[in-house]
Amino acid sequence: MRWIKKGLIFKPAGNKCWSLSHAQVPLVELIKKDVWRIYYGTRDEQNRTLTSFIEVDANNPVKILYEHDQPVLKLGAAGFFDDSGVMPSEIINHNGKKYFFYVGWNTGNTARYRTALGLAIWDEEAGAFKKIATGPVMDRSLNDPVGVSCQSILVKDGKWKTWYMSYKKWQARAGIMEPFYEIKYAESEDGMYWMRPDITSIGLQKNEGGIACPSVIFENGFYKMWYSVRGLGDYRNDEKESYKIGYAESKDGKNWNRKDSLAGIYTSKTGWDSEMIAYPYVFRYKTKIYMFYNGNGFGRSGFGYAELER
Repeated sequence: MRWIKKGLIFKPAGNKCWSLSHAQVPLVELIKKDVWRIYYGTRDEQNRTLTSFIEVDANNPVKILYEHDQPVLKLGAAGFFDDSGVMPSEIINHNGKKYFFYVGWNTGNTARYRTALGLAIWDEEAGAFKKIATGPVMDRSLNDPVGVSCQSILVKDGKWKTWYMSYKKWQARAGIMEPFYEIKYAESEDGMYWMRPDITSIGLQKNEGGIACPSVIFENGFYKMWYSVRGLGDYRNDEKESYKIGYAESKDGKNWNRKDSLAGIYTSKTGWDSEMIAYPYVFRYKTKIYMFYNGNGFGRSGFGYAELER
């Protein structure tokens, strides 16, 4: 497997009060023939995450056709699960409805933050996403006691299947409280109520601190997952510890074989993705498969894309 890097697509100009930096966790949707909408998380003057989008030419994704001038979701009211951030996670078009799953953030005290997963549905009449409720569709629970975050979803065999980040713990390292997280599996009948059987799909290995933002496709009888992996050390500043992209395969979507050496994409020698590559979103269009991903600074340098060599 080999990904051919095609370059940087977008980085915010920093001239909007709600979008001063970052374009994190790119999420792609085909909205009409040969036009993709790419949602991203951006940060405001208070370092809160908001979601907006650009639209690009599917035949030449570095060609930006439109840049939205406002967030697509509002922050929750004070004390609610999404009062400090709303970040894109997954978009599913199913049975005539458009489901937009997002990560809601709260700032914390003993731990720096807490996340949960919310859901908004597209309202055609209003031309906007509307949250289905003020509460999350997935939050910390008996088997996920610390928090949940970014997910990938497939609707297959009559079931909604999701692979999501589950936080294991927070631990002080070099004077900073750091989170530890891995990828788990859940199922739903409707995308809103999830059964979580405590199945770990991709667990932490020795000297790993986090496995983040899975992206799953089904191809040739296999579930295929790409994700971000970081080390235990100073992953913010040490390139050896920073996020890299890993890969795994599964026949049933529950039991996975890690094959990180086959991920087929690595940091560049120079440029916007030379220090880390993170938060992959794998997207099939026509006969090609694309990966959209972040580079240096967890999305501070923007997002770009690569094409799978066939």
